Amino acid sequence: MAAVRIVRQLREAGDWQREMDSILETLCGAMDCQRGILFRLRELPGQGFAQSVAAYWIDPRFGGELASPTVIMQSVVNSDPLLERLAEDERQGKIFAGHTRDLEGFLRTDFEKQNIKSFLSVSVFAHGHLWGTLAVNDCVNEREWTDEEEATLHIVALAIGDAIERSLSDTHASEVIRRTMLQASLDAIIVIDETGSIIEFNPAAEKMFGYQRSDILGKDLLDTVVPEYYRKGYVSGAEYMSGRGAPMVGQRLETVTQNAAGEVFPIELTATEMRVADRRLIFGSIRDLRDKLRAEEEIGRQREKLHQNEKMAAMGSLLAGVSHELNNPLAVVVAQSTLLHEFASDPQTKVRAEKVRAAAERCGRIVKSFLSMVRLHPATQAETDLNHVVRAALEVTAYGARSSGIIIDTDFASGPLLAMADADHVTQVAANFLINSQHALAGVAGDRLIKVRTFRGDRGNPGFSVEDNGPGVPEAIRSRIFESYFTTKPVGVGTGIGLSISKSIIERHKGNVWFEEVLPRGARFVVQLPAIAAGAAAAGDSPARSSGLRHALIIDDEPDVAASLSDILELMGIKSRIVPAWTSAATTLTGHMPPDIVFSDLRMPGTSGIAIYSELLAEKPDLARRFVLVTGDLIGAKAEIEALPAPQRPQILEKPFSTLDVRGVLSAIADQAALNV
Repeated sequence: MAAVRIVRQLREAGDWQREMDSILETLCGAMDCQRGILFRLRELPGQGFAQSVAAYWIDPRFGGELASPTVIMQSVVNSDPLLERLAEDERQGKIFAGHTRDLEGFLRTDFEKQNIKSFLSVSVFAHGHLWGTLAVNDCVNEREWTDEEEATLHIVALAIGDAIERSLSDTHASEVIRRTMLQASLDAIIVIDETGSIIEFNPAAEKMFGYQRSDILGKDLLDTVVPEYYRKGYVSGAEYMSGRGAPMVGQRLETVTQNAAGEVFPIELTATEMRVADRRLIFGSIRDLRDKLRAEEEIGRQREKLHQNEKMAAMGSLLAGVSHELNNPLAVVVAQSTLLHEFASDPQTKVRAEKVRAAAERCGRIVKSFLSMVRLHPATQAETDLNHVVRAALEVTAYGARSSGIIIDTDFASGPLLAMADADHVTQVAANFLINSQHALAGVAGDRLIKVRTFRGDRGNPGFSVEDNGPGVPEAIRSRIFESYFTTKPVGVGTGIGLSISKSIIERHKGNVWFEEVLPRGARFVVQLPAIAAGAAAAGDSPARSSGLRHALIIDDEPDVAASLSDILELMGIKSRIVPAWTSAATTLTGHMPPDIVFSDLRMPGTSGIAIYSELLAEKPDLARRFVLVTGDLIGAKAEIEALPAPQRPQILEKPFSTLDVRGVLSAIADQAALNV
């Protein structure tokens, strides 16, 4: 008998699914049927069931005349009374047999389409649950099914159920591993069947999309996680199974999806087709790209910030060299104009000498201000007069305003406006405001005005403001003007880091910076810092002690600078010996009057002032206590000087220097000597 052969074949088979084509052919041949189908049924809680095809056989003599078995979706089950009754009968194990002409509704239409005349179907159970149905169709004649035929189909269905149970037992460990992998996966995993319905939805998918697994199983993929404006371009499950390809299958691509709240976000999708018991399933692994894209944006911002810092560092190195070259001749001009003022008997000459000295000192301050703004250094807060800070920023930026026909109106608070601040950093903030105002006024017709004001707030807090009558800041972007790299300027005019850095600097000073609208038009940027009590008079303001210094050694490769310093020292009763280079303490000091004080340039070919000072510390510590470093780039030298222990740091004379600066250094040396007595 055919049933006996089929039962033996299933028991001996290692994989029952591989035998189904042969089994259906044997079964249909024995029962004189033209088609046999094994359906897989899946319960959908509260929604009926979904039917898919596990295996089927069609008599090859009929070729393409017989349509493929129909896949039933839940929407059909819910709307067709006959299908609902059939589903209940199948759960109870009842036989479903008859003629197509006796049917109605969906089944009659479907069976007629498939040329089915008579049908016979029995339930397949595995582990006590309805697994599916086994059906045979006569597509040639109507017939009455005999008891023997029904018994044969029952026996084969029982044998298939036994084979499924054995297979499930053998694969239990694999199923546990698969389920654990699905549960533990960090990526969202969605599996859809031939109809496009979701049949698997792991916890990561629940978290990503905001759907509960029990709520979304059985629903169509297009109606849930595909954005509405993308749905037309997607291939439905039925279209894909009929041969129309889906371009995303087998590829890894970036696209977008939407969650339960309707939020659309970017994802990376890998879609793979799987064949399980002749079923075609699509396995989708989905990775949320929002964190990745945010990280890439942050890396881009940091890369841009690094690029800007590198540009600033390069600018700092360039200006350091420029300042050194400028400060040397400026030191000569300041010193010689000071001496000319001292020795000139003609009042007119004295006035002219004073003008030359003042102009040279102003040049020196401008160079120092430029250098301080591009040579970033750690903030070193000290008692600072904001009036001096704002004036320094004006010296750097005033020429650009004047050359553009912009009027600068200043209003400074009376007396010292003291704050604990890093003068260089706050000068950078003020200069940035002034430059921004100049840019804002570039396209303004008529009178163009920048108002600069320093003030004391209601609680005595010192502050300053920069105001212009330009177009102002549009209301839509006011909340973003202090963000990094946000700029409204044309390409090449601004980087978008000025206001961001300014805000950061002021906040490090525990101060506030804000924007105010000016009517009828314009913008005002305001800075306010914490107030401090006025400190004691600076040491340089007290009367200088008698230095007791008579002989000086000047080490400088710039003869004009050295000669100018020597001339100033001679005014103070100190004779000097100049050497253009240093070899060693023994060589330089032997055979000459021992110096009471040493002035050394910081940067010289072959050696540096720090190296000379270190040698004197080791060999002549008493002389090292009367050592002065002369430099035109104090900011660049800070790191080297601050690397020394605080008690061992030498005095600094900054170029260009005046008689007052030299006198201040001598006074500090004398004060230190008095403390060491």
